[in-house]
Amino acid sequence: MTMDDLEHELCLPTQLEHGSDSPDNGSAKERKKPRLPLADSFVVETKRETGFHRSTRICLERIREAMLHHRWREAAEYMAWYPQMIEDTTAGSGHHYKEIIWRMSTEILHHHPNSKMDDYNVIYERMKHSGVKHYLMICLEHSFHLMLHDQMENAKRHLAIAESWRHGKESACQIQMTKLIQAYKSLLDFIIWSDKKNTHSSTNLTDPQCNQELQNYFRQASVNLKEILKYPGVWDSFILSYVEMLEFNEDHQEAEQVLQDYAYDNTFPSNPNAHAYLYRYLQRHNASKSKLMKVLKILHKLVPSHELMLEYSSFLLGSEKKSHTKKALGVFLDMLDYACWRTNANVWGGLKYVIDKLQLHDDWTEVVAEKMAARKGWWPALHFTRFHATEDAEQRPQLMKVKASLTKILCPDIQLTYSVPQNSQR
Repeated sequence: MTMDDLEHELCLPTQLEHGSDSPDNGSAKERKKPRLPLADSFVVETKRETGFHRSTRICLERIREAMLHHRWREAAEYMAWYPQMIEDTTAGSGHHYKEIIWRMSTEILHHHPNSKMDDYNVIYERMKHSGVKHYLMICLEHSFHLMLHDQMENAKRHLAIAESWRHGKESACQIQMTKLIQAYKSLLDFIIWSDKKNTHSSTNLTDPQCNQELQNYFRQASVNLKEILKYPGVWDSFILSYVEMLEFNEDHQEAEQVLQDYAYDNTFPSNPNAHAYLYRYLQRHNASKSKLMKVLKILHKLVPSHELMLEYSSFLLGSEKKSHTKKALGVFLDMLDYACWRTNANVWGGLKYVIDKLQLHDDWTEVVAEKMAARKGWWPALHFTRFHATEDAEQRPQLMKVKASLTKILCPDIQLTYSVPQNSQR
């Protein structure tokens, strides 16, 4: 089929819609089904449009329509012709169409029932060498696809090629992409290191040759993983990998310093995960209670609803200081401000325990009233409606009793509809 033949076929929409042979061999009944309206075309006819441009424009619209209606075989048939657009010599059009071809081809292959790994490799390699603008990005995406198919060594090889690739004067974007490629290459080194570590038995780990092999992979992975901290960003997977290797090598001081820098460096974006990772690390290595509380105090400010707040409240309640008991009250109330904790018996039980503990002091009502002052307008609707009472009585009777004992304490001045149904009191 020539380009003229394709243009002739594309110009016969009525024939396709009435059930004649189509690229995906669909039945006439399927063709007669009503179609969803398409968005406005992003490739429009121009006054100087040539026959070649007209054919490719119509072809692109057919591909888009087939993709929107999940007719992947039909889209693949048309897609086989559209890459001829790369040969267009019109100034300024090349990069735009190359990215369209790249994005659509991978999407079609992802959904096509007969796609193979070789098909992906052909598309990626062809698009890599069709120009330099998207080379690094395509290499990175190609390596991701190989990782998903458990081809770690092959993915690492592609990243190594991309890492050494240079073209002209490096732009800021190219430098950032190169750093990202280096980071993922190091992550692959970590995965390989981890696999090697797990395959060796504990007796083999004492073997000098085995240890040397692991050290070689450790050095390969750690160089660029350590460099990550010089560039502000969210690098959770990379940091955790580096810390795991450091822990295995018993370099605990370096591991803790890496996590401290990741959590407290102000040039990095705010990241609650960084504080959670630091806390878990310190907990594993039996850090002092005050050190652990310091980390959780900062995490509480960032994410009051974090699951680690249960541990923070336990630390506070374990102290004999009255100020810590007041803080624990605030922690529990902050957690219950969020619907995810609304039916959690541990949080409500902790809140009741704190209030019981505060009642040993004369000013406990003032302390509770101060914490609830800003909540009186919306807490009843969140926790204490008749619907909540019925649901709790049927599904969570123990929680129902705890909440019922706290209603008048938390909201004494508001008429509440939350009450224990008669049948649940028997």
